Amino acid sequence: MTSTIGSAISLSAPKVDEREGLSKAATQFEAIFLRQMLAAARKSDFGNELFQSQGTDTFRQMMDDRFADIMAESGSLGFARTIETRLAEQLNVPASGTAIGK
Repeated sequence: MTSTIGSAISLSAPKVDEREGLSKAATQFEAIFLRQMLAAARKSDFGNELFQSQGTDTFRQMMDDRFADIMAESGSLGFARTIETRLAEQLNVPASGTAIGK
């Protein structure tokens, strides 16, 4: 006798989309990390106040945010791949074909 709940939900094998979720979360974390690095680098002041304005600061922040997203999505630093791999090992999530860098 099989129950409908048991056949609808498999508790023994994690879903492949869990790995995709880990991959997306790891990439987002890498982007946040890169944003923080770029913001810290921008705090250095070299005394050039010629082009200082609220608009310029906002544009630079938007530019840094986009640059961080592009770097994280490309996987050039490898932080997201490492985070995904470690989390997958801890959670026993199987590898998928859509993981970072594949």
